[in-house]
Amino acid sequence: MKMKIRFAKAEIEKSRQTMKAFAFFTAIFATTFSSFAESTNSLERFSPHFSTNTEIQWQAPTNRLPKSFWIYKRLPPRPFSASVISNAVILASLQDEGFPKPSTNAFFICSAPNPCGMGFSIFSIQPATATISFFSTNQNLSTDKIPDEDTVTKRAFECAARFGLDQAHLIPKNVYSSSNAAGCEETLTNGICARGIFLSRNLDGVGFFGDANNGSEGFSIEFGSRGQIRSFSFVWPNLEPDQKSLAASPKEIIRYIREHKVMVLPDDEPNYFGRIKMLAKAKAFTITKIMPCYGEGVFGEVPTNDVPPEFVTPIAELEAVANFGNSNTTVRLLSPIISS
Repeated sequence: MKMKIRFAKAEIEKSRQTMKAFAFFTAIFATTFSSFAESTNSLERFSPHFSTNTEIQWQAPTNRLPKSFWIYKRLPPRPFSASVISNAVILASLQDEGFPKPSTNAFFICSAPNPCGMGFSIFSIQPATATISFFSTNQNLSTDKIPDEDTVTKRAFECAARFGLDQAHLIPKNVYSSSNAAGCEETLTNGICARGIFLSRNLDGVGFFGDANNGSEGFSIEFGSRGQIRSFSFVWPNLEPDQKSLAASPKEIIRYIREHKVMVLPDDEPNYFGRIKMLAKAKAFTITKIMPCYGEGVFGEVPTNDVPPEFVTPIAELEAVANFGNSNTTVRLLSPIISS
């Protein structure tokens, strides 16, 4: 079935409105908590307000943490190279649609209109966000010969190489599976119909928070029956080091927690803010793990327009245990990791 290639301004704008968030902060604040838009400029609502009597302890190893971090500046958009574009088109098996020339303009290949007269983007090149993405209209739901984790990882690195990336540029973060609950054949019980992986961009040995669903920098790809490529996403803006800052000490991060400058990560729950209020009642709060990562933008600041954040900055993903006296619960948080 022949696809339609569209360059109309209205179509580009529509795609911008429905594409993945530029930054994971935007995704968390603006999408997950869209009903609380009036509060998105402050972290206080997303941070537990511990009593002064709550003891905050640090037990996370820090011997392998960097002593300092680079803050990176995002450079102006530039065209993808002809080789990257052609390899992406071939990887998506869309050669019959032709090969677009390098440009700073957005490019879309849309599916044929449905009975309602509407199509959707299945392949896009968007230099403004440094993104190339593909989603197959032929989502084979068969569970026959789904690649295993080792095969998925190996093939992902091979495909990433076609975008000019080698293993030194990437950190494999997670291999995931899609089962019948996600749309596989209903006749099979818990049958896996796809397996994918996210390869995070590596900056100085540190990866990016989140995954492809958060618009994080790197390369993701998903394979279905017999290894068919179901989707991929390549997000790789041009960056340059801007300034170097010292890493925050455990004492400083504890102060950030006290000052409500951290954020409890949501856990696919109906009462997120209720959990934050519950955490504030903890008698003790112990940080057990810290992992540095990068993210688009500045922590706690939400972009107010349709422009990618100017900076890529480091943050900390924390794991902690809240002790309520007769029970414990584990919680994940985001925190600044740069010294004030």
